[in-house]
Amino acid sequence: MLVDNFFANFSVEMWGKVDNFVLLQHINLYLAEFDVEMIQFLGNMEAKADTKGRIFVPAIFRKRLQGEGEEFLVLRKDIFQDCLVLYPGSVWEKEIEILRSRLNKWNREQQQIFRQFVLDAERLEMDASGRVLIPKRYLQMVSIDADVRFLGVDETIEVWAKEKLEKPLVDPDDFSSKLQQLMER
Repeated sequence: MLVDNFFANFSVEMWGKVDNFVLLQHINLYLAEFDVEMIQFLGNMEAKADTKGRIFVPAIFRKRLQGEGEEFLVLRKDIFQDCLVLYPGSVWEKEIEILRSRLNKWNREQQQIFRQFVLDAERLEMDASGRVLIPKRYLQMVSIDADVRFLGVDETIEVWAKEKLEKPLVDPDDFSSKLQQLMER
């Protein structure tokens, strides 16, 4: 949060209101300059859920979590996509802090948004074998029977029903033109 506050205040003083993408570039440069590492996941791996809902977290992700000293994960259904998101404990705490900082605790509607966000979250522990037990209600929310895909997405790990990732999420032509527009800013 210290880095977030620093850059929020610094960017307003230095540049006035800035585009989030530009600010993110400056934050990443700052973090790289001072060797501040952020946990990051990359990969797309298949796994199977057993009848109890236990799933082996792919070894590459387990090693990254253990290397960063992460003791627990937080599971939540994604807000926009039909998948589950695993947040390392430190990432979840950062997300909650950011959300809390943008909400007015004296505003009823904003408090309901916060409650709903945390209501849909579940703390998970990996067992000694590297498995997590995903409650059945979460598996049902995203139509996972047995075959899953783990997708490393920056600081989080997404868990998808395998068949939902068999086709592109975005039409390839549409993807390239939208990415081009985004990067031309």
